[in-house]
Amino acid sequence: MGDREDFAVSGVRALSAAFERGALTPLDALDVCKDRIDRYNPALNAFLHLCLPEAERDARAATERWRSGKPLSPIDGAPFGVKANIAVAGMPWHGGIAAYRDRVADKDAQVVTNLRNAGAIPIGILNMHEGALGATTDNLHFGRCYNPWGDGLTPGGSSGGSGAAVAAGLCAFALGTDTMGSVRIPSAYCGVAGLKPSYGAVSGVGLVDLSLTLDHIGPHARNAGDLAAILPAMTGAALPAAPDAIRYGVADWKDAVDVSPDVIAAFRSAADRLASLGDVSSVDISSFDFGALRRRGLLISEVEGHRAHEEALKENPAGFSDAFRGLLEWGAGQPQAKIDAAYADVQAAGAAFDAVFETVDVLVAPTAPQGPFAFGKTVPANQADFTCIGNFAGAPAVAVPATRDGAPPASVQFIARKGRDEVALAAAEAFEKLRGEAPSPPKFA
Repeated sequence: MGDREDFAVSGVRALSAAFERGALTPLDALDVCKDRIDRYNPALNAFLHLCLPEAERDARAATERWRSGKPLSPIDGAPFGVKANIAVAGMPWHGGIAAYRDRVADKDAQVVTNLRNAGAIPIGILNMHEGALGATTDNLHFGRCYNPWGDGLTPGGSSGGSGAAVAAGLCAFALGTDTMGSVRIPSAYCGVAGLKPSYGAVSGVGLVDLSLTLDHIGPHARNAGDLAAILPAMTGAALPAAPDAIRYGVADWKDAVDVSPDVIAAFRSAADRLASLGDVSSVDISSFDFGALRRRGLLISEVEGHRAHEEALKENPAGFSDAFRGLLEWGAGQPQAKIDAAYADVQAAGAAFDAVFETVDVLVAPTAPQGPFAFGKTVPANQADFTCIGNFAGAPAVAVPATRDGAPPASVQFIARKGRDEVALAAAEAFEKLRGEAPSPPKFA
């Protein structure tokens, strides 16, 4: 790989530094992304649609701004991909659902507008699990998306195309959505960093909703430092300064979640590294019934997803796969008392989880209980056990690779109290400095 390509696939902050010193231009970065998409996307099926003439126009303008010393922001000129449930003007906006295949967005989602105002450049629409309800990105209508780390592996979901595109260096960062882990699980499986911001921090205007109660729009990037550079552009507001000292709580789930030996080993290695940061203690989270809570969150997603798609389900039932339609219809058909109990349980769990932050600033936990698996294998029921609780509490959570080893590395997440996104990001970045640079998939490095 030449110097130009090294810069272009090394992340947002590296791009910004290269733009500033004139080693690279936004046009160069876009050219590298186009070339890598041509080479690698046919095998991955991460990008479903590209808008390259518009991207070239925007990259040319960003190039002139950097040359004149007047960039709009640190991410000016960074090319990014957008999950197919987030509106980009002039591009398909189907949410991975065939019923909406021909729908084209007439205006940007608010988060895309904010990123454009910062100079970032949307280059295309990314594959996803149908309707954002699933964690494999095995999409009957738009094809499977594959994990760059191995032949036949799922990238996770529902934002699988976003995680895969960043891992393969097809774009500098990508937007995904997280309802119970759909940014963080693909980040874990694909070996990249992912952020679920605090609930409400990022506007949901222009999102194909699954669950108004639980949906969060969040970015995938090369590392936590890049996430910290991207989030202010997404929200339109600067991040507050993080505290000088952070109290870390290392999660002890005992037997509450069945975790693979590889993930346990990586998590212990990460905890050992954190010990050098000073204020580190163990936090017992085994009282949470993670499996039951995940099922409550799934029911809420099915009920609210049915509400969001009710009209299309009636008009074009064939536009939904049997599996997706079955989930939505099952949820909508449950007794109201059961649905009310699910909302109450999720709300109570979120409040109880918030109490963790009375003694620590950040809780450190595995992201997913297992690594990526091959399509065709049984999908683990507990994929979202460690991630769903953050959605229930509306808490910011940053997933990053736990070690420098592995294919891909197992992932660890840093979760802070709602509204303290800067704390979660600072904690994850401090850990990354201890860990060192995470590897890229060998075929795509």
